[in-house]
Amino acid sequence: MTTAPPLKSPWGMAGKLPPLGLAYVAAALQKNGYKVEIFDNYLLQRPIEEVKSELKKHAPEIVGITCNSLNYSRSIEMAKAVKEVLPSCKVVVGGPHPSYMPQTMLQHKEIDYVVIGEGEQAMVSLAAAIMNHQPDKLIAKIPGVACRIGAEMVKTAPEFIRDLDTVPFPARHLLPMRMYDRALPYLSVKLVDTMSIHRGCPYSCAYCETRELWGTTCRAFSPKRVVDELKHMVENYDSKGIYFVGDNFTINKNRTADLCRLMKDNKIDLRWTCETRADLITKELLVTMKSAGCETIFFGVESGSLRIQKKLNKNIDLQEVKRTFELCKEVGIQTATSFMLGIPGETVEDMNATFNYAKTLHADWCMFNIYIACPGSKLYDEVISQCLYDQMDNYLARVKTKNFDYDMLVKIQRDFQRGSQKSAASKLIRVIKQEGIGSAVKKGSSMIFRRK
Repeated sequence: MTTAPPLKSPWGMAGKLPPLGLAYVAAALQKNGYKVEIFDNYLLQRPIEEVKSELKKHAPEIVGITCNSLNYSRSIEMAKAVKEVLPSCKVVVGGPHPSYMPQTMLQHKEIDYVVIGEGEQAMVSLAAAIMNHQPDKLIAKIPGVACRIGAEMVKTAPEFIRDLDTVPFPARHLLPMRMYDRALPYLSVKLVDTMSIHRGCPYSCAYCETRELWGTTCRAFSPKRVVDELKHMVENYDSKGIYFVGDNFTINKNRTADLCRLMKDNKIDLRWTCETRADLITKELLVTMKSAGCETIFFGVESGSLRIQKKLNKNIDLQEVKRTFELCKEVGIQTATSFMLGIPGETVEDMNATFNYAKTLHADWCMFNIYIACPGSKLYDEVISQCLYDQMDNYLARVKTKNFDYDMLVKIQRDFQRGSQKSAASKLIRVIKQEGIGSAVKKGSSMIFRRK
């Protein structure tokens, strides 16, 4: 099982985190008796010839490649390398991009199968079918698998795991844990590790593709299972901090409170951070979270413009957001937040409203991120169908409208991120009205940023 590094891109991530998705699938395969190894080339950055040498040395019968839109082209390169070295080896791709756009993977003859959505059950079933030499017409019936039957792509809808406690701990023992960036600016401790404690989202934000990957029902590991994994992390990896990955940590307030109490009962001494919506918080819950080690909460507010909030289908009260930030400060929990710039239909006046609103929150960390249209979301479909972009990179689209283009957004983002009290947007509004977008762009400068 492998990951591929992206080519140099303005949307790349500086930090390297363990590939939890691969580690979950690897653990499920090991649980079912398969010998598994992980080669994380996203981390190692080995040239393709070294990858080929590793393939020759281990001679696997199946190679799984995890793929997102950012590293799409490198995933294809990796698949071709596998077939060059081991023509009979079956190549399986999974992850976000294959789940949303399986046809873009199967158009390459080097890829045999695609796993759609949740990977553990599908990959175990697929591995068994491959090892038993089942024909593709039977493999095509496995839930969550896509393949070619003749010249046609056939795919089956995924089945989601109802009881997540049946999923084994991620196979971190197969990863070079000491080589990852085990630190996070939101936490005062090292070593920091990542954990996933729920899957699925009932919300329908237009910019987000999570529902397509994990489903619309939020399923969670039990508090006991989470605490057992936390103990495992402390004992085996000397973890001092935890980043709970997932958008809606507090979606079930009672379960969150139970988890916090169980952490205290088991004397879990960790600092941790999570992500959630600002309307899923109460003061009582914050106090409980703080007592269990919560140091920072990340809130994705996205826009300070009511019109753009509606466009995004975020459905969150901006006044309630302000009250939540005030409660966090009162309780002693730090806050981090992010806003997006460059939503289709947005104006520079809307962006300026976002900047002014952000200042009222007094967050400990505040990020203004340029919106990049990603496959799988409703907003992506709008951007593509209406050609609202000026550049496409691995199916990721830089949005362009009559009100802005990417270079202009970079200028606005840079000035916003500097926290200028005199908003650069107001200057740009005047330039646009007097000279047009092109002149405004010429006054800008380059900056690289990727939305988290």
